[in-house]
Amino acid sequence: MTATKPLWTAQEMMTATRGRLQGAVKENVAGISIDTRTLEPGEAFFAIKGDRLDGHDFVEAALDNGASLAVVDETSASKFPKDAALLIVPETLQAMRDVAGAARARSHARIIAVTGSAGKTGTKEALKLALSPSGETHASSASFNNHWGVPLSLSRLSQDAKFGVFEIGMNHAGEITPLVKLVRPHVAIVTTIEPVHLEYFSGLDAIADAKAEIFLGLEPGGAAILNRDNSQFSRLEAAAKAANVARIVGFGEDEKSEARLLEIGLQEDSSTVHAEIFGEKLMFKLGAPGKHLAMNALAVLASAKLAGADLAKAALALGNLVPPPGRGRRVPLRLPGGEGLLIDESYNANPASMVAAIDVLSRAAIGKQGRRIAVLGDMLELGSDAALRHAELAESLDAGKIDLVLCSGPLMHSLWEVLPSGRRGGYAENATALEPQVIAALRGGDAVMVKGSNASGMGKIAKSLIQKFGAPAPAGITA
Repeated sequence: MTATKPLWTAQEMMTATRGRLQGAVKENVAGISIDTRTLEPGEAFFAIKGDRLDGHDFVEAALDNGASLAVVDETSASKFPKDAALLIVPETLQAMRDVAGAARARSHARIIAVTGSAGKTGTKEALKLALSPSGETHASSASFNNHWGVPLSLSRLSQDAKFGVFEIGMNHAGEITPLVKLVRPHVAIVTTIEPVHLEYFSGLDAIADAKAEIFLGLEPGGAAILNRDNSQFSRLEAAAKAANVARIVGFGEDEKSEARLLEIGLQEDSSTVHAEIFGEKLMFKLGAPGKHLAMNALAVLASAKLAGADLAKAALALGNLVPPPGRGRRVPLRLPGGEGLLIDESYNANPASMVAAIDVLSRAAIGKQGRRIAVLGDMLELGSDAALRHAELAESLDAGKIDLVLCSGPLMHSLWEVLPSGRRGGYAENATALEPQVIAALRGGDAVMVKGSNASGMGKIAKSLIQKFGAPAPAGITA
């Protein structure tokens, strides 16, 4: 039986970081970790200094839990015993970037990077699903898309991977550039440009310009995949050309799209898609509902084709798509008086994703006496137009014939004020105060969707509903 090849050796990490080894270091490193709660035996623990916690405070616990070594700052090394298994470096976050750079340098994988105002994580996971039938595929965990998440994900890229998928996010201009230059993708996807993080930007043009930084790290001969139906397509296309991107691919319903949506059938918990990808027509099932997911699936299939994966296998794999927790995961509920459904969209929110989630709720099956209920928390970082953006959701709620709306937060009060009395289900200043109102409102047959920005606390409401009423969810492949 062939031994499993280690992700790294201690010597390789020492060379990459220009550090020095100390103590009883195990030569083989099985993985990379920054969290002792999830660390597996044999992994290297990087003691990253964060805003709230200093990883150096957890080095002893990491080594006790079986870490092969701990990567620590030179200034902190004296805190630990001389026989502690350490890789001592000038600064740990830079050391992780160095290991990530070494991972990219040794890799022969086709690399795809994803950014956009919405749909990054879902698209990244759909790519992993679509590419896997064609070879070993590595994808960043969760939403690891920032200054530490991207290098952490890249440092975990195995030498044998055929494909690598990385999510790259930003809140401010200039944040994507160093990350994409580290990842150096062959394909870059921009899912959409929407009014998100407007607190930090002057408008959509500025957001598009910041997202367009992803073109600056594309490998020579690389491709940019852009949403042709989005109002910022021309601006992104111009930015890609200015960055000397070799190939620009559009996706969407626009007839000029190289990855084009021809027809879609929207079901309660799935979609049937008829598409044309680089001239090849295909029908496929998408295992999660929503037109927004079907649109991003076009970008996924275009990327798979460009990366050399089998297009037919990629399309077939998307039938196994299941939304992850907080991003549309459907959880059966046992409510007073009968069965119900939770659509958990609580991970984050912006105006575009709110409209998409409301549309999905509008198609959810309900019982004989059931209702479609939206539980909505504040959308943050929307700038001076925040109140208006919340009030505008009333139009989508009306179009979707949503029966009842419960709102949480000062910004959502703007929506609450314009709702007709028959649609008002409850309001509270925060999620904690709204939670008992939501629990009291539910009855057998209801379908309830919970959504809001991370900091709005709507995830607590979703978690409480699952704890109180949740039935075992079916197994699936998350996306």
